[in-house]
Amino acid sequence: MSSPPHLRRSRWLIPVAPGSRVTRLELFYDLIFVFAFLNVTGLVARDLAVSRLATGVVVVALLWWCWTGFVALGNVVRADHGVLPVLGFGIMAAVFVLAITIPQAFVDQPDDLPGPLVFAGAYLIVRALTSVGFLFVLTRAGHTRVQLGAVTVPPLLAAVFIGVSLTAPWWVPAGAVLETRLVLWTAALLVEYAVGLVLPYAHWSLPSAGHWAERHGLIVLVALGEVVISLGLGPGRFDQLALTTRVITASVLGIALVAALWWLHFDSLAAGVEQVLHRTRDRVRVPLARDVYTYLHLGTITGVVTVALGLKLLLEAVAMRDSALSGPVSAVLHGGVVIYLLSQAAVSRRTFGRGGRSTVATALLVAALALPGALVPPLVSLAVLVAVCGALAVFQRMAGGRRRIKAVLRREEHAVEEAVSQWRKEHL
Repeated sequence: MSSPPHLRRSRWLIPVAPGSRVTRLELFYDLIFVFAFLNVTGLVARDLAVSRLATGVVVVALLWWCWTGFVALGNVVRADHGVLPVLGFGIMAAVFVLAITIPQAFVDQPDDLPGPLVFAGAYLIVRALTSVGFLFVLTRAGHTRVQLGAVTVPPLLAAVFIGVSLTAPWWVPAGAVLETRLVLWTAALLVEYAVGLVLPYAHWSLPSAGHWAERHGLIVLVALGEVVISLGLGPGRFDQLALTTRVITASVLGIALVAALWWLHFDSLAAGVEQVLHRTRDRVRVPLARDVYTYLHLGTITGVVTVALGLKLLLEAVAMRDSALSGPVSAVLHGGVVIYLLSQAAVSRRTFGRGGRSTVATALLVAALALPGALVPPLVSLAVLVAVCGALAVFQRMAGGRRRIKAVLRREEHAVEEAVSQWRKEHL
């Protein structure tokens, strides 16, 4: 395992041990992201123009970086002890402000506070608080200049790009402000994400593989929960709900699609990746954790949020009794599934060095179904999509690798239960 930081337990900080799991404070923190992901879906649902879709992708990447920073901090010191809860609540408040500002993130709305300024300010506060947390930890442990630079330099460089984006109305034509801001925000995020490339050379550690894997599994569940919410809000709200047989059928099929996506990730892949992460030692663990979880899981989250948008629009089409999906809606729904499947295949390939062929083949099939999916009734298009994803889930269930992963998982659970029971007999 990676060596934990040389940090003494104190009233302010408790180092994370190799067997640490997710704290309830971290679960509370994740609740903010249900609302944030839902706002991204609502933002793009208004208009499926390319610029609006690009805005959604940038915002998801930005939210993901806000989330992963606190996750990394919680893998070094416990998030529910000492000063970390106070810091965590401050980050939560800033992320919530960031979330409610999403509709005005890049385009100002008259008679309101300047949306782009509030959005940028909230993001910079999140990054500042996260950096302060890391600096507080590093100054109480053995640290290197590269570690300090990785914590401070990228946010400062990103802040420069973000600051320039706020001045865009002063030096670009009014019709190009949105695109200019998207380019500058993308540059800022690329700077932030590039920090992962230097971590293996900065003597960075990952004390608890279990905590890291569990946190990322929970955020995938949060994203899938956002799909369910979008599905429920698709055809209307409460007293205005379009309660028809078609809507109920579409809702059931939507839940079936969510279940298939859950199965493809959690049945064996997530557990298998965690097992590999546990047995990966020393500095090799950090690149694996970075590639699989920090980078490739962003594709998983982006795919889920895109599916949520597609299902929302499909249910609206069903409620309006449209004879077929529009081309953009079909492209969004099928595209979200394609992104999700390709991210799962990439995770499998990076972790095991093999596999993922059936998933890639299914992704190509789903992509090919986008065009005919816009020519048939929405229920037919959704039913075919569910059938394809369900067939892939059944195929993977029959794979031999799944049986080995499940067997190891059962033995591990049994060993942990015995150890915990024995400790409780002796101490409680």
